[in-house]
Amino acid sequence: QPAATMTEPCDLSAVDLRALIGARKLSPVELVESCLKRIDAVNGTVNAFVALDEQGALATAREQEKRLASSTEQPKLFGLPVGIKDLVNVQGIRTTYGSLLFKDHVPDADDGQITRLRQAGAIILGKTNTPEFGSGANTTNRVYGATTNPFDPARTPGGSSGGSAAALACSMVPLAQGSDTGGSLRAPATWSGVVGFRPRPGAVANERRLLPLTYFSVQGPMGRSVADTALLYSAQAGSAHPGDPMGFPFSTADLAYPKPANLSKLRVAFSEDLGSAPVDDGIKRVFRARTGKFRAAFAHARDDHPDIAGVRDAFWVLRCVYYMAYHKEKVEKHRDLLSPNIVTNTEAGYAMSLADVAAAEVAWRQWYDRFQAFMEDVDLLILPGNAYPPYRLDTGAPTTINGKPMENYMDASLIRSALTLTGNPVIAVPCGLDETGAPFGFQIAGKRHGEAELLSAALAIETILNADGETARPIPDLEKLT
Repeated sequence: QPAATMTEPCDLSAVDLRALIGARKLSPVELVESCLKRIDAVNGTVNAFVALDEQGALATAREQEKRLASSTEQPKLFGLPVGIKDLVNVQGIRTTYGSLLFKDHVPDADDGQITRLRQAGAIILGKTNTPEFGSGANTTNRVYGATTNPFDPARTPGGSSGGSAAALACSMVPLAQGSDTGGSLRAPATWSGVVGFRPRPGAVANERRLLPLTYFSVQGPMGRSVADTALLYSAQAGSAHPGDPMGFPFSTADLAYPKPANLSKLRVAFSEDLGSAPVDDGIKRVFRARTGKFRAAFAHARDDHPDIAGVRDAFWVLRCVYYMAYHKEKVEKHRDLLSPNIVTNTEAGYAMSLADVAAAEVAWRQWYDRFQAFMEDVDLLILPGNAYPPYRLDTGAPTTINGKPMENYMDASLIRSALTLTGNPVIAVPCGLDETGAPFGFQIAGKRHGEAELLSAALAIETILNADGETARPIPDLEKLT
């Protein structure tokens, strides 16, 4: 981040902030106050934070300040404010899931992942906006309204972790939590100029999942850099929860502070559209130009992709199973209070048969096998972060891409949702602006169970990108948002 923008503590990286707090050069109270000041300045325009716990955060910060005076050892997130997507229960903080059905809901207990963050020393500052139940390519709901893109408030920051992404872009918090089904960590990170990391399923335990064994929704970290994102992930991941059948324990010791990989030893495949996924021609042009700047850094680079035949239809069926499980009863009883996305996605499942589901499961398995075979002789697969630039809030998602009609908004997410079904870790890394002046970025997929290696590679790629003004992480003009 350019030094000229670092006028407040909240503008510093999470890694630097943690070091300053540990060295007693910055107080957790000062940092929380800096974050609250930034929120007060720009949140009225951006609408990223929807519920704040100012007094609770300051009280925690004061307690931590006292601990600093008497202790030399602090946990890894000690003193760092974190934004929590409004799909996660936080004790005592209004948690609506973006739905009128829960507009007055205040949980009486933390979800397990919040307990882990608190144990790691994080300060829970408040809740960030989400579409209803996380369903949507933008971030708007009937409780709080729309979150806007910090680079152009007429446009969306993407969804469904758009509140977290926009908050990070404006330095309202150094770290934020999100979740990802068809790209909900990756899409808003790309459109907001920040980093979003989709880990392998089960890495961040989530005891509130209704479907016990599925790759669909995962919890994950967001930050303004790869290093910050890795730091948060190292606190989120690795702890099993008895309520999550997919949650599993593993060591996160090598995740918190990754070292840059030696890119000259890595084999990489580049694909602008996975062969047939809808991707805007302008995004393809930017992708080709930007990747051309760092292709030579790798031991071997080729243009290639696995075969995604059948993946789009399989994802749609499996998604409808997900919606039927979570929302069928709500649609039947409270249809008028729900967003059209919830209703249409759920009702699409009514027309499907058990044979359709079985065929989708088989197609999923076949895609999984093809993808893992493809990744056997490459270390990374690099793709565009999104299929098209962020759209205007008043027009909604594009109904066509390159003149070809999209059947629904999920069609245009295939560049992301195909990766969901692989189970492989994927990180979104920013790379300057696109032809429309909006943030552009890459998705980088790593090997199955290869989070540490992927984070190290992404860190090295980010270093190359940030050294070039055209490809460095973009920063919004905050004066235009106040």
